[in-house]
Amino acid sequence: MHTIKDLPVKGFIDTSFVDWAGKICAVMFFPLCNFRCPYCHNADLILRPDDIKTIEIESIFARLDDLRGWIDGVCVTGGEPTLQPRLRRLLEVLRAAGFQTKLDTNGSNPEVLRDLIDAGLLDYVAMDVKSCLNENSYCKVTNVAESMLSRVRTSIALLIEGRVDYEFRVTVVPAYHGPEDIYQLARDLSGAARLRLQNFKPGASILDPALKTVSPYTPEDLANLQLRVDELMFKPGPPPRPARLRPGSNH
Repeated sequence: MHTIKDLPVKGFIDTSFVDWAGKICAVMFFPLCNFRCPYCHNADLILRPDDIKTIEIESIFARLDDLRGWIDGVCVTGGEPTLQPRLRRLLEVLRAAGFQTKLDTNGSNPEVLRDLIDAGLLDYVAMDVKSCLNENSYCKVTNVAESMLSRVRTSIALLIEGRVDYEFRVTVVPAYHGPEDIYQLARDLSGAARLRLQNFKPGASILDPALKTVSPYTPEDLANLQLRVDELMFKPGPPPRPARLRPGSNH
């Protein structure tokens, strides 16, 4: 596999069974993000990336060579990978080596996403949607001075075109995502392939320390929320009205 310079990989998992449904994959973590979601569990990657040692890409490629025939592909995540100028080249190298590729993204760079899809460099995209699709909710969760909601909407529309397999997912935090907020997001994404709810997990590396003591939804509550989301997104239309027959018709 070819060497790529200036590729700041800050984390690497050589074998994951949970990052790509139905696949065994390696995972590469990149620093930096243009959102500041308070419940982000990779705070060091976002706020203090220089404190994390960069992993030599040659060692990663060597390990991937060893894993040929065992793993199905490579998941590229972050942080926000679309901020990396060498992302396309990385995906080209991975695809040329025979690996399938999955991208985790917040959807804030639709131009990059479109370019990667047009080039046939992605097998799967998992897009993290942060809240229901209105300005107030998105600004509250992402903590950006200028809302990127229009760019997020563009990425959503691009994925719904169906040129690459995808899922939308949302990390649900009771303090930010009440049931009605979650249901509204399901309505906003009506017609999409799927919306997967991920439960918030308090931890030491969370971006906002105040959330360390917040209780997540119970597994039962989360399952019930997912059922309702599925109902709202995939609610069948009304049955067709029976045809009216003219008097005396035999049909």
